[in-house]
Amino acid sequence: MAIKFLEFVKPFCGFVPEVSKPERKIQFREKVLWTAITLFVFLVCCQIPLFGIMSTESADPLYWLRVILASNRGTLMELGISPIVTSGMIMQLLAGAKIIEVGDTPKERALFNGAQKLFGMLITIGQAIVYVVSGMYGDPADIGMGICCLIVIQLVFAGLIVLLLDELLQKGYGLGSGISLFIATNICETIVWKAFSPTTVNSGRGTEFEGAVIALFHLLATRSDKVRALREAFYRQNLPNLMNLMATFAVFAAVIYFQGFRVDLPIKSARYRGQYSSYPIKLFYTSNIPIILQSALVSNLFVISQMLFAKFGGNILVNVLGTWSDASGSYRSFPTGGLCYYLSPPETFWRILEDPIHGIIYVAFMLGSCAFFSKTWIDVSGSSAKDVAKQLKEQQMIMRGHREKSMIHELNRYIPTARLRWTLHWSPLRHRRFLRSHRKWNRYPAGRHHHLPVFRDLR
Repeated sequence: MAIKFLEFVKPFCGFVPEVSKPERKIQFREKVLWTAITLFVFLVCCQIPLFGIMSTESADPLYWLRVILASNRGTLMELGISPIVTSGMIMQLLAGAKIIEVGDTPKERALFNGAQKLFGMLITIGQAIVYVVSGMYGDPADIGMGICCLIVIQLVFAGLIVLLLDELLQKGYGLGSGISLFIATNICETIVWKAFSPTTVNSGRGTEFEGAVIALFHLLATRSDKVRALREAFYRQNLPNLMNLMATFAVFAAVIYFQGFRVDLPIKSARYRGQYSSYPIKLFYTSNIPIILQSALVSNLFVISQMLFAKFGGNILVNVLGTWSDASGSYRSFPTGGLCYYLSPPETFWRILEDPIHGIIYVAFMLGSCAFFSKTWIDVSGSSAKDVAKQLKEQQMIMRGHREKSMIHELNRYIPTARLRWTLHWSPLRHRRFLRSHRKWNRYPAGRHHHLPVFRDLR
């Protein structure tokens, strides 16, 4: 059944353009060049406005998610990586639920990737139509049918460019993943702009600069009360402030620090004696994949909820899903009730104190959904303990001190912990107990104790 489904999709995959695999090994310089070209095309698309839109001053339903989705409102990159992530999430979940079974043969894997790309294009078309119909660029009746179709074509064409750029890097022409590259670029661009933006905004307290750093010097130069100017630069509302900037760098530093922690499992060759190595399991085993999948799920839910609320605001079921308000500003749309309100992040710490239930539900949803996607991703991406043991067996490698049949059981001691709770599990006391419980490795000669499964700081 599963193979028949993929075979049914196969004829339609031919309509989607494909990047051919390189016929030779791509040198590092060429990879850097292709990566730079990919990044340049993405940045250009982020700055080209959509032709035919009347206005983008209406509330933005995806304001909080545009950074992680690598999208830029009112430009060709309006959709960002949302179609790619959504199609990948759907296909991986179907494969994980065994609704679609994909074998290990290159033909089946290529067919699965083609089906995933096809669904990505279909989702791009669907999201483009929803954006136009929901009135994000103006009333469709005022814009006209021809302009609406033109906007949809532009969004679909840009979505195809993103798919091809991502596939270009995945096929080995560039460095890393297109999705990660686009997200990192968008985040860096946002941080620099929010810190040094020279744009002026009239917030009711006079003209202020949008950039947090520039606003600091401007407030100190124009305000007579320097203490109040500093307080306003650090804690001003509705505009970037220095506390946001400092919190961002603190999160970056924490992530970089914990990124270096890993466990090295000692392995050896089953064919050649004396050939030893180690298999690393990083603390961030699933990287940023769970956050991306969770953001894609929430973004689609927000778009659907706001579209339904704009059309059928008085319906009880629509209100249960979410009610929206633009009162806090013309550039953002805030959920004020329903499910979307509790799934959206509280704006400030004081909002958490005013409505602690909102904060608790949001934190529980974030942790629970990311844990679920992390577990699912490990099961469907070939990185579970069973898959790792299979890969080691194919390479004729076994874990030192363990039989071949016990490798899965031993790997299950670390991989589930890495994906969910290493930050809580590995206290210093438990670390010492772990070393004492693995004294059997001490029978190896001196000089090989570096293979013990302990944390390493890779900085």
